[in-house]
Amino acid sequence: MNRAVEISVLHSSTVRRDRGVEESSIELFRPASRFAVLAVVLAATLAGCTTDSEDAGPVTLRLGYFPNLTHATAILGVEDGTFQQALGSSATLEAARFTSGPPAVTAILSDAVDAVFIGATPAVNAFLKTKGNVAIIAGATSGGAQLVVRPGIETVADLKGKSIADPALGGAPDIALRYWLRQNGFQTGTAGDGDVHIVPQDNAQTAAAYAAGAIDGAWVPQPYAALLVSKGAHVLVNERTLWPDGKFNTTNLLVRSAFMKAHPDAVAALLRGLVKETAAVNADPEQASRRANDAIAKINGARLGAADLAAAWSDMTFTVDPLLGTVKEYARRGAEVGVLASGDLAGLADLGPLNTALRAEGKSAVAE
Repeated sequence: MNRAVEISVLHSSTVRRDRGVEESSIELFRPASRFAVLAVVLAATLAGCTTDSEDAGPVTLRLGYFPNLTHATAILGVEDGTFQQALGSSATLEAARFTSGPPAVTAILSDAVDAVFIGATPAVNAFLKTKGNVAIIAGATSGGAQLVVRPGIETVADLKGKSIADPALGGAPDIALRYWLRQNGFQTGTAGDGDVHIVPQDNAQTAAAYAAGAIDGAWVPQPYAALLVSKGAHVLVNERTLWPDGKFNTTNLLVRSAFMKAHPDAVAALLRGLVKETAAVNADPEQASRRANDAIAKINGARLGAADLAAAWSDMTFTVDPLLGTVKEYARRGAEVGVLASGDLAGLADLGPLNTALRAEGKSAVAE
């Protein structure tokens, strides 16, 4: 089955090929009913033509990521060809962009992608829904999430009755916001009700909603926090201050277990590419930040100024360590605030291939 045709079931817009990578832009399907329809359509379309078939020919690794600075190593690994070079001639990378966790989870559950860079709680949600048929195989980023608000909102008490956006119900920023408000004595609902009105919406819409007065702030990842600051908002909470040593997981690499079992060499190669790209980003952060800013601007038209870019970049740490303790804590908090199901997380991560890649580069292994 032609992979471009297969992916077009989920993607809109045109498919472009650059540096040997097929990339498509994925539209959001906001209503829950559309997610259900999408899953059914994908399941029917993809039946009998997954990459796990020995008769499928050359391996295609379908990789998803978001146009966020918190996905910088993924963006650059695709854009500069590092991932494809690591895969070599034995596999072709096919990249797809998402704008939030829910459509990315739908895609991996429906066998529309094989691996995806994704936040902590969408990864947990996918693991629980598939009863362990996906696994976190690496981290990508720590930090880079803030609550930014209008002038005049100076304390948590000032948030009463205000409207605060976040990327998606049940996502890591949503859980962080709800948990923090709960710790400060506020009640929140899932229908815009409660002491503080939480308004899940696309990150790309947040700046316009803020400018129009529809929201009073947002708990969002970079670069969207910095974009709001550039429009007059200020930082009320940097999420780093809420975690021990300021470390918490922001982005993981999640893979379908069936794909990893069928194509371990492709997964190992992708991990080698991620280790290499992470080292390159950390070796020259100024150049990496400019390139990531340029790539995101091409996607969504929003470019950070130099000062805002520097502030956003300094708020993040790029690491392949998924900081699993914080991923599991997100899961616990999500269940506590009522937006994430609880369940057994044994087997959530498989870091063996990552540690093999790290040792091959003379780097220390991460804790499993």
